[in-house]
Amino acid sequence: MTDTHKTRVALLRAELKKRKLTGFFVPRADEFQGEYVPAFAERLRWLTNFRGSAGIAIVTLKKAAIFVDGRYVIQVRQQVDEKIFAPFHLMEEPPAMWIARNLKKGDRLGFDPWLVTADQAKRLSEACAGVGANFVPVETNPIDAVWNDQPARPSAQLATQPTQFAGRTAAEKIKDLRKGIGSVDAVVLTQPDSVSWLFNLRGFDVPHTPVAAAYAILPAKGKAQIFIAPEKLTEEVMAHLRSNATTHAPKQIGAALKALGRAKARVLIDPAWTPERIRELLVKAKATVVTGPDPVMLPKARKNRTEQEGARSAQKRDGVAVSRFLFWLEKEAPKGSLSELEVAARLKAFREATGELRDLSFETIPASGPHAAIPHYHATEESNRKLARNEIFLIDSGAQYIDGTTDITRTVIVGTPTPEMKDRFTRVLKGMIGLSLARFPKGTTGSQLDILARQHLWSAGLDFDHGTGHGVGAYLSVHEGPARINKSDRTPLEAGMILSNEPGFYKQGDYGIRIENLVMVHEAKPVSGGERPMLGFETLTLAPIDQRLIDVGLLSEVERQWLDAYHARVLKEVGDYLEGDELVWLNRACAPL
Repeated sequence: MTDTHKTRVALLRAELKKRKLTGFFVPRADEFQGEYVPAFAERLRWLTNFRGSAGIAIVTLKKAAIFVDGRYVIQVRQQVDEKIFAPFHLMEEPPAMWIARNLKKGDRLGFDPWLVTADQAKRLSEACAGVGANFVPVETNPIDAVWNDQPARPSAQLATQPTQFAGRTAAEKIKDLRKGIGSVDAVVLTQPDSVSWLFNLRGFDVPHTPVAAAYAILPAKGKAQIFIAPEKLTEEVMAHLRSNATTHAPKQIGAALKALGRAKARVLIDPAWTPERIRELLVKAKATVVTGPDPVMLPKARKNRTEQEGARSAQKRDGVAVSRFLFWLEKEAPKGSLSELEVAARLKAFREATGELRDLSFETIPASGPHAAIPHYHATEESNRKLARNEIFLIDSGAQYIDGTTDITRTVIVGTPTPEMKDRFTRVLKGMIGLSLARFPKGTTGSQLDILARQHLWSAGLDFDHGTGHGVGAYLSVHEGPARINKSDRTPLEAGMILSNEPGFYKQGDYGIRIENLVMVHEAKPVSGGERPMLGFETLTLAPIDQRLIDVGLLSEVERQWLDAYHARVLKEVGDYLEGDELVWLNRACAPL
């Protein structure tokens, strides 16, 4: 690893010297800013060997740094050579701080304006200006110039999402969306899941996320314009789009943005997601740039009735596959021959056996023993570890079905747990149950609920360094905005939103615990004497929770009742699809406490 990446950094530095740049900013992003990127856009991985889903590197002629969030602080040190890249916590020591300490007057830090959002560009330009340096957009990416075997751009053809699963036609969605953008002449949509949802399209360029990698311009009146490689458009897709949109090659977006300028249009962009290049082109064209949230995000997050029913069907189907897998795992793991990658492959096989699997919703995380202490561990041939007796095994996985996206984590014991393992597992479980039972008034945000998942860990002086929950799409991205459950999110939760509920605990070098169900926000039944409309959560995920890891004495009566009722529901809804030894096992796994 060291020699390869040392050579790559040297090649990049030579290219920077040619371009009279002091350094280069390398995000883990493509031009659509998604969590999952095609192989050709894995520039950060190629340069550093870091394999996480979020990160940033800065390489100057003399120094190099890599920035990751709390999920990856352990992983980055395992995968990246610290003699080349100094690792930093993205929140505690962000790139702007590093720039202030390491750049000087006259320095030129290059960046690819298609890979950096307008918000990022503003923030980093200010950081550079603070020390007299410049944040310089480049016309072509210098990593592409030195990456000799860079993969080709993907060219998979699009598909349509039938109305029987989407719930509404593209025309209906566009009509509703236009009511909310009446103050502007057009909106530029740059998030592929927004374009995919609005036009009922699905694509297959990005691993695990079936989005159409496209930009769109939606005018207040008239047809939308979609910018996507022509080879991805089938006759069926063209016919599907014809009444609502015209299609154009990606390189034509510049001309379309100039046309908005000539029309003196007021154009809405979301600076948190829009590439700096698009903002820059609009400004040069003398359009009036209006900033605000992507107007598709909230309607997409509020699942309609069809999408809600699809989610329930997908979760039940997935629950059958996961339950069959958990039976197999409990039987085979104690034999000591299973490896992490073998277990992940078997879980995928159970999902494939449903006959409905389109893809995994992310790369499965099969983490045994100390690997489970890495919240987003990545199993490789080099790291592949056997499941050992008296160790915890954590598996975080999900699936893409045409009617819904799933995400589930289960933590099991292979053998006998220690009292400490049971204590920590039960505290995590109590947090998950507390959030599941929450009732809250309309307008409540995820940050206001987050403590419910952490309080029992906090009382023991413990915590976890990731969010408690993220939004989930409808056969779209497994990580969907705008709502989240974490310590800082300010988006009010609304009926129809699907989120994960996944508190955890991680003891570095020893074990990790996470229990994750998906929940859907719904209107709660009124309480006698209540004065305000309330919301609550419907649990969607259906699979047993390992009772061998529970310290029953730590559970309250209400928590016991919730767990018993949950397991009774799993037995009823999943049990109909199991038989023989699998059904015997499910009855035991779902037995009342």
